[in-house]
Formats: sequence, structure tokens, C-alpha cells
Amino acid sequence: MNKRIGIIGSGTAGLQLAYSLKNDFDVTLHHYEEPNEIRRGRIQSTQVHFRPTLDREQRFHMPGADAAPSIQTIHFSMGQQKLFVGKLTGEAASVDQRMAFSKAMEDLTQQGVSLRKGRVARNEMETLAESYELLIDATGKSGPLFPFPVEDELTPFHTPQRKCIVGYFTGVSPVEPKGISITVYPGAGEMFEIPALTEQGAVTILFIEALPDGMLDAFKGVRTAPDFEQRMKSLLQEHFPEIYGRVDLARFSLVDEEAYLQTAITPVIRRPYLMQNGTLVLGCGDSVFLADPITGQGCNTASYCAERLFDTLMAHKESPWDEKVGVDYWSSVHPYVKAVTEWTNAMTGPLPEHVVQMLMLAAADQQMADRIAHWFEKPQNAHNAFFHS
Repeated sequence: MNKRIGIIGSGTAGLQLAYSLKNDFDVTLHHYEEPNEIRRGRIQSTQVHFRPTLDREQRFHMPGADAAPSIQTIHFSMGQQKLFVGKLTGEAASVDQRMAFSKAMEDLTQQGVSLRKGRVARNEMETLAESYELLIDATGKSGPLFPFPVEDELTPFHTPQRKCIVGYFTGVSPVEPKGISITVYPGAGEMFEIPALTEQGAVTILFIEALPDGMLDAFKGVRTAPDFEQRMKSLLQEHFPEIYGRVDLARFSLVDEEAYLQTAITPVIRRPYLMQNGTLVLGCGDSVFLADPITGQGCNTASYCAERLFDTLMAHKESPWDEKVGVDYWSSVHPYVKAVTEWTNAMTGPLPEHVVQMLMLAAADQQMADRIAHWFEKPQNAHNAFFHS
């Protein structure tokens, strides 16, 4: 009889794990929203799946992102000065998670994966653990459900470093050549412009990472979609004239009334394994590897670690699932998680002088511009540039 695995959470990590594990194990996916509820709900994040993540999704036969706007470049500006456009090694894509997650859940149901609806409470953990040989906590930013110990070395912050302000807008012409636009205002924060696909069609995600109480922290008291639209339009006009110049004021609006978000994240990294009454419990994705979204690595780290977890479980398929499996999993992902975390944490502070020099050099050196763009596809390279140059 196949080993029983319970996955709690239907986000990037949970869904990829369900796809990868379903042919070799008895998989049950615990979720608290039906696909239609997810479709109609509030956006939860931004998302850019860089080429390595898209390749993993293809390997596990997950629903594709072929219709998403092409992301081929990274545009970088410092204040109102455009510095460079770097080319990615492969196309990236951004698909509204409400659309992607609901579609994947429906597809998994058709393929025979058990989906169990209901919010799992912490006082149910002991009983739930008795039902499986392995539980995976993939509860995302709302988790974890289990007391995974904090890795102090990788968790230097105890408060949010940015306020995250996100809206999915129509009426914004994309940058050319097609890609992501990053504008850094030292001492104030960053603006990210991301072309994305929603069920209503193509949109532009405007994502502000604002230092608390700085000039970009301009959405205090905003509680409605119309107010959010108006505040964003005013902010673009005042601080981002290049983007504002591409706005069609007659069409500029949120793609739907749930397409905006304000939140703040305290980054925390946890050791992703423990035993619960004799059952191995592993963590994957934001529930245990939670970084600030400034480097766009949340969903990509979740995907990377989900594949490493799949590889670990397949290597131990015929052996008991005990703490040694957790140790092997953590050992396999630790270097990647460390690189992403330390690079991301560094990006939330003043940029090191040698990194500023690299950015300035990239304005006249296409090879350097491309190398910087590749940081987002391979964060180990970014870590090397920040800490080993």
C-alpha cells in the first residue's frame, strides 16, 4: 500500500507537491477555500515564475502559463534615472494566483487527488498526524501550523522592513522590451511593474515596497478600491512620471474590486522538520521560508524547495519516514534558502557600495546588465555578487 501524505495548503508549494507526489503516494490536499472562492477572492500576493520554476512546473505536468504576457527583461531605474535593461536567460511569466491555484485544484481533482475542505486548527494537529505517514505544512504566510524552530542566523529582523502595496491594473501600457520594471528610491522604497495574466485578461501589477512612514508609504487609511485607484494615480503622477506617461487615464482602474492588497511581512526562516507523536512533519514554502518579496523569490523558492522535498521523499520511498528524512531535506535546501534569504535581507537595507557601482556600470555594459537580470533566475549568483565580489 502506498504511503499516505497529507498536504496542508493549496498555494505554490502545496500544489506542486501534490502534482509531483500523486503518482507514487496516497496524497490528500487539505484546503480551506473552494476553487470558485479563490477566483472571487482578494489577491494574496504578486508572483513572477522565472524560467527554472516554469521548467519545474512543466516537468510535473502542471497547468501552463502559455497565455501570460512575455517577461523577457529586467528594467532598472534609480529614482527617475533609467540605468539599464537586462535580458533574462529565459522567458518568465506572472499569472494571477487566484486563476492559477483554482485551475490547478480542479485539475488535481480530475486526476483523482483527494481534496479535503476545512481550515485545519492547531488543536487538530495530533489527530491529523495519526492519519498519515507524513504531514507537509504548506500553509504559506498564514502559517506555520506546527512549531518549527526559528533559525536565528537567518532571521535578523523582528519587524517588517517594508509595507507591501499591490494593485492589478488595466490601462497601463507595458515597458518595452517586455519585462519587469524596478524603480529604487533610496530611503523611500521601490516600485515594481509586472505584466500579468488574470481571468479578465492582461494587466499590469503595480507593487510598492514602502519604507514605513517614507514618501511611498502613502496608502494609510485607504479602505476601498476607488480610493486605492486614486491614491495610486496620484503617487504615479508625483513620483513615477515615466510610468504615469504610459497610463491611459480613461482606462486606468483595478481589474476587479478584490485586486488590491496592503500588508507587511516580517521575514522568518524556520528549520523545516519535526516529529509529531511519531509522525514526520515537514514544512515547505512561505510557512517556513518566509522572505520579504523585494527580490520576487517567494514562489520560486517554494517551487525549488518543493522539488527538493519530492527528490528526498523518492530517495527514501522504501525506508521509514523519520527525522533523518527531515535532516536530509533541510540539508538539500539550506544552501539555496540561505542565499535567497541573505540576498533579500540585504536588498531591504542600503545597497552596498560595490553593488551600487555594479548597477551604474550596467548602464554602459550590456553583459553586466544581463548578469544582474540573471540574479532573479539564479539567486545564488546574486548572493555571490553581494557577499563575495
